[in-house]
Amino acid sequence: MPAPFPPALDLSLDLLRCPTCRARRLHADHAALRCPVGHTFDIARHGYAGLLTGTRATSGDDAAMVRARERFLSTGAYAPIREVGARLAADAVSERATVVDVGCGTGYYLAGVLDHLSGARGLGLDTSVRALRLAARAHDRAAAVAWDVFRPFPLADGTADVVLDVFAPRNPAEFRRVLRPTGRLIVVRPTGRHLAELRDHVPAMVAVDPAKEQRLHRALAPFFEAVVTEQVEYSATLSRPDVLDLVAMTPSARHVSSADLNDGAALPDRVGVSVLATAYRTR
Repeated sequence: MPAPFPPALDLSLDLLRCPTCRARRLHADHAALRCPVGHTFDIARHGYAGLLTGTRATSGDDAAMVRARERFLSTGAYAPIREVGARLAADAVSERATVVDVGCGTGYYLAGVLDHLSGARGLGLDTSVRALRLAARAHDRAAAVAWDVFRPFPLADGTADVVLDVFAPRNPAEFRRVLRPTGRLIVVRPTGRHLAELRDHVPAMVAVDPAKEQRLHRALAPFFEAVVTEQVEYSATLSRPDVLDLVAMTPSARHVSSADLNDGAALPDRVGVSVLATAYRTR
């Protein structure tokens, strides 16, 4: 017997557009989504919709990274980051908002926003099927769709009240297209001080580009202007397994060898968390 149609996906079905036809709406057809001319997209048994077509994007989140991220986020070490993103969203929109999380990962940050907005619905986009399995279960009002941030989104124009981007790649033109004129883009990114103690102990970790803020401003300026920026800085106490998961859940996992993290390696038990969170309005 086929799995029932995911209720959260049904909530957001009107947002979706056929990625092949571009303009045509999708409708539920048993365990699939279908457009009026017959393009069909499977719904995985885990509850997410697979809309990627053609050459598949390469995801940075493999199974090991997703497992590490799930374990680390469950410690609450990044709860203040989740809280600031949720608060910036809640301050800007109504309770019945539509929230699109681009590069949603496991859905941790999207679920935080939906917890603050009791009538809101959420839609997460990501390329990692491993992460989407969790994102589809992250919240009862959060749907999940396999998609590549660098392609035009399979979403209708002007349908999102919030676009959320936390530690994720950005597509400013598409952010602007899918946002309502009164909507907000919320971007959370690390500062140069983020996890500095850990990078001191594990030099192979990927560093934060000193020009990151300038590049962000140049990319967003044609489409958005900043409304408010908040800095979140604190020290997190972590066990050794937590630290190993923190390294393993990031792109640094591809650069750090097992020798860098062997049992004899000294790792910090406290790390500094430092991020900027900005709410933008459309130009």
